[in-house]
Amino acid sequence: MVIGVVRLVLHLPHAGSLKARRSVVRSFKDRVRAKLPVTVAEVGDVERYQVATLGVAVISAEATRCEEILARAVSMARTLPDAVLADVKSELVHFGSGGSSLRGQVRDTLRPDPDSANEPPLPWGRDPTTDGEGDPP
Repeated sequence: MVIGVVRLVLHLPHAGSLKARRSVVRSFKDRVRAKLPVTVAEVGDVERYQVATLGVAVISAEATRCEEILARAVSMARTLPDAVLADVKSELVHFGSGGSSLRGQVRDTLRPDPDSANEPPLPWGRDPTTDGEGDPP
């Protein structure tokens, strides 16, 4: 499994308001999501009229597929009529199949180890291994 991430910094020279800026950013995000199997999020500079920082992420079984998809997203950013691509930074993170290259011990985070009394409770407040009353179902 490979996770590919690219950070795009867009310069929006004609954006004189946050509304104009949001229009360009939203249009780009929607177009990239419609054409590519990626997740896109605005990750910084949300209050600056003329700068937008976006993150694009993809997961694939192959590094070449991640690189291809991210290159297409960068290409789409380069052709924006109302923005200039000011900076690009990308990275691929490789994980072995089945988590074999993950460091440390892989464990099921939804079922806490019963021997560890110091673990915090599950975020939703109950243990899925019980019926809610503390007894197994």
